Amino acid sequence: MSAVEVHAIVSGRADGPTVVLSNSLGSDHRMWDAQVPELEKRFRVVRYDTRGHGSSPVPAGPYALDDLADDLIALLDRLDIDTCHLVGLSLGGMTAMRVAARNPERIDRLGLLCTAAALPPASVYTERAALVREQGTGVVAEGVVSRWFTPDFLERNPGVRRKHEEMVATTPDEGYAACCEVIAALDVRDDLASIKAPTLAIAGGDDLATPPAKLAEIADNIRDARLLVVPHSAHLAPAQQPQIITPALIEHLEAS
Repeated sequence: MSAVEVHAIVSGRADGPTVVLSNSLGSDHRMWDAQVPELEKRFRVVRYDTRGHGSSPVPAGPYALDDLADDLIALLDRLDIDTCHLVGLSLGGMTAMRVAARNPERIDRLGLLCTAAALPPASVYTERAALVREQGTGVVAEGVVSRWFTPDFLERNPGVRRKHEEMVATTPDEGYAACCEVIAALDVRDDLASIKAPTLAIAGGDDLATPPAKLAEIADNIRDARLLVVPHSAHLAPAQQPQIITPALIEHLEAS
């Protein structure tokens, strides 16, 4: 499949280094809202919606991880970005690992949040894809968001729950399902040793979807990668613990 022109928002310092933010399954560029104000002070910030999500096109499936990587490279080309820092969460982190291994000349520093190099069993995601194709993304929204944040955080922040359930429920059915199948087929473990970009792996201490052990596997297999485990946070850790994660990302991206 050829690359599609994904929806992107560019903000921040026009004269700064570029950081690209890649979203998770079932979200869109808004999942980075808590990071953007501080990043914009230092970087040219590019947020985009993965194909099948947000305002990006929804081509017919199936999709492969290389399709998502191709979309990202096409976005960099469209914006005349030779090299960038790349930060991705979950599906966005999977895309980021593939790009960093396949197109190393395009990536300066890498941030991988709440993601994995492989997520067996595949049936978890193929069955969810089938459910969404039959009943729509609204049927999974509540369950997905219950894994994105810790229960006590959701209880204290009902507005956050509503915002993110709406984000999942308005994700196009086919885009969500086809990206579920990308995760079902995921195995980039052999790519990790070839990633040369300095890497910070960040895990949510309470993340049930991609537990800290998944980030430890990544950090252990990328040369000189570092692991940060953030307590009291689940799968959308940067939204729940921005006061820890945003400074950690900035410190990593600005390191020489």
